[in-house]
Amino acid sequence: MDDLTGKTALITGASRGIGEAAARLFAEKGANVVLAARGKGEITRIADEIGAQARAVACDVSRYADVQAAVDLAVEAFGGLDILIGNAGVIEPISHLDASDPEDWGQVIDINLKGVYYGMRAAMPVMEKAGGGTIITISSGAAHHPLEGWSHYCTSKAGAAMLTMCAHMEAAQKGLRIMGLSPGTVATQMQREIKASGVNPVSALEWEDHIPPEWPAQCLLWMCGNDADDFLGEEISLRDEAIRKRIGVA
Repeated sequence: MDDLTGKTALITGASRGIGEAAARLFAEKGANVVLAARGKGEITRIADEIGAQARAVACDVSRYADVQAAVDLAVEAFGGLDILIGNAGVIEPISHLDASDPEDWGQVIDINLKGVYYGMRAAMPVMEKAGGGTIITISSGAAHHPLEGWSHYCTSKAGAAMLTMCAHMEAAQKGLRIMGLSPGTVATQMQREIKASGVNPVSALEWEDHIPPEWPAQCLLWMCGNDADDFLGEEISLRDEAIRKRIGVA
């Protein structure tokens, strides 16, 4: 998928990392992009740099009204919504389960799991009415493997992975393309937070061990095209060398 001209994409967590890289790449390929994040400052700067085909919207994905407003903005500004990238996610505070703060633990569920649901709930009726669309959830190896100190993150990502499969089961016949991307460890702020925690083997990785956010962005672009249709309803792992070769990263 090298041409997104005429398509509109909503990307959550677009103020940095994978979300920012995807917004810039999608716009470069011709898409209109709506950048959503809790703080409007950074996404406004990025949208201004992209130009007239970009909009920025303050959006806390743990609040359904905010997510619905972001979808409404896409429709009002660009006439529809073709792509939703459910990227917003947090991992802090990293904590052992027996010492975790219940409110903090629940807030991670609200963002990482309920935020994905809210995006789907707001976007699916728009896409179904239009006869098609693509929804991609950013998953994680943590969705499938327990990690010390990450009970909140592992649980939320496992739930989001199952939610993505449920959405595919219900909406594929309505023309929606739904799948997940597990990018591996990516050189983003989240990895700095993990490193600082000193908890579990992931924190022992060095910065150069992580892939750049441009690689997942390139994979997301590819997933928006028909070449990725074999993976609908599934989760693609960017650790897979065959996938890396297929999308053109080393």
